[in-house]
Amino acid sequence: MENFIVSALKYRPDSFESVVGQNSITKTLENAILQNKIPQAMLFCGPRGVGKTTCARILAKQINNENESSDFSYNIFELDAASNNGVDDIRNLIDQVRIPPQTGNYKVYIIDEVHMLSGQAFNAFLKTLEEPPKYAIFILATTEKHKVIPTILSRCQIYDFKKIEISDIKKHLELIAKKENITHDDDSLFLIANKSDGALRDALSIFDRLVNFTNGNITKDLVYKNLNILDHDVYFRATELILNNDITNSLLLFNEINNQGFSGQHFIDGLCLHFRDLLVSKSSETHMLIDQNINLKKRYLDQSKLIDLDFILSSINLIEECSFKYKNSKNQRLLTEICLMKLCSIKNIELKKKVKILSKSEIIKSNTKTSFDLKNNFEKNTVEDKETLIENNVNKNEKNIEKVVSGLSISSLKAKKKINTLKNEKSKNSIYNEFEFDNDQLQKSWIKFQKKINKEGRKNLASILSINKPEIIKDNLIGYTLTNNTNKLELEKNRVDLLNFLKKDLKNDKILLEIRVNKLKEKSFVYTPSEKYDKLKKLNPNIEILRKEFKLNL
Repeated sequence: MENFIVSALKYRPDSFESVVGQNSITKTLENAILQNKIPQAMLFCGPRGVGKTTCARILAKQINNENESSDFSYNIFELDAASNNGVDDIRNLIDQVRIPPQTGNYKVYIIDEVHMLSGQAFNAFLKTLEEPPKYAIFILATTEKHKVIPTILSRCQIYDFKKIEISDIKKHLELIAKKENITHDDDSLFLIANKSDGALRDALSIFDRLVNFTNGNITKDLVYKNLNILDHDVYFRATELILNNDITNSLLLFNEINNQGFSGQHFIDGLCLHFRDLLVSKSSETHMLIDQNINLKKRYLDQSKLIDLDFILSSINLIEECSFKYKNSKNQRLLTEICLMKLCSIKNIELKKKVKILSKSEIIKSNTKTSFDLKNNFEKNTVEDKETLIENNVNKNEKNIEKVVSGLSISSLKAKKKINTLKNEKSKNSIYNEFEFDNDQLQKSWIKFQKKINKEGRKNLASILSINKPEIIKDNLIGYTLTNNTNKLELEKNRVDLLNFLKKDLKNDKILLEIRVNKLKEKSFVYTPSEKYDKLKKLNPNIEILRKEFKLNL
């Protein structure tokens, strides 16, 4: 019975032409060999399973290929730094480097997973790496370049291997399936390539596993089942239910997914990627970012036409928030279900916001129009007519509010509150008062307000009002002068309370207040410790002697 060889070894590339998905690197290495400009120290870095060690072996073979015998294979030395990471291992390697090749032109040393070397091993290797013999070439390979010390990086020519594209992996799998007489559908190989995350070796391992599972007949359904991947149909169905605000069936769908053994995190992360693909489907310029096969791509484009951009963005925000909270949640299933409920309610929330904005705009338009009419007719009418006009205006506003907002909702409750406020205004005399007053009346009213707020415990404001006396500047304009901007800011905060009191007490609704600061007056007041000390020093010069004698500070 013939021994089974896994596809990753059986179909391992033996030339640069057969390397998959690394064209720029293979072309560079081929040109270096042709022009005899091979660097003596190279660092191959990149994700797992993308061809770093394979390219190192091909390079080592080709630079010694001029020798007709096969003995040049003895010139290739491989060291696994994961298990040989000590100083002694590197010293043994250095000792071998001193011996020139017996056949061929070069001795090639491939050190895999070089980032696993200890700090002392790195330091022992530095000098040899910087000035190697002419016949020695070092190829270092690593998946974690950031763990390699900078002194090693600076001595190497660095080659960054990229993840292999899904389309390239899929083509390679098709070639192998054809050679092995394995039947498959297009979607199944695409799913394998997508699951491998850019690593060809992983894709070939999955391929071998599925060949055994399906007995050489790979189908999309069997791939979904074996690889523990949620079918894309689930996400398309979930999106349809969300668009239809169908909370009940959305929860039932999630229950089915749970019963199949998929976690909420798995479902939520997949749903987020689904909405991401819908987002990039909205613009023709970003269609290339949809990393799916042709059939799925068409479905994404069709579904994206049914969804607004704002809806997609709101959905992604909710899903991301759920994914972020998932690990720390005590009830993860409930968290996922709440997320689905919120997603299904996005349209209703947006609709309520639009209704609310529309209601407000209609009320504002109505009030603006009636206010304009009132303003035009106000001056022409007698006092009795004015009262009638205001009462009619209040009634009209009530009708407008009742007409626009109906039903039991927060907006309707607020509107009803406004109706009650308008009704209360009927009982008040809202006709403008404009009685004349003099400085004596103003100061008496000012003192009344000062005493009132003093009783309420607002001592600071009361003291600010006692700094100076108010005076009438012109007509209904009152002026009040303060000594600094701090007091002015405090009084500005309470301007409305003060004006309301004065208007009511003096029976004049047109009173205005101008608060000023007199900088010259401000100088006469002492605020800072140094100013206080200077004043005390003038009163008693002996204080300065005392301060100096005992070395006191302010």
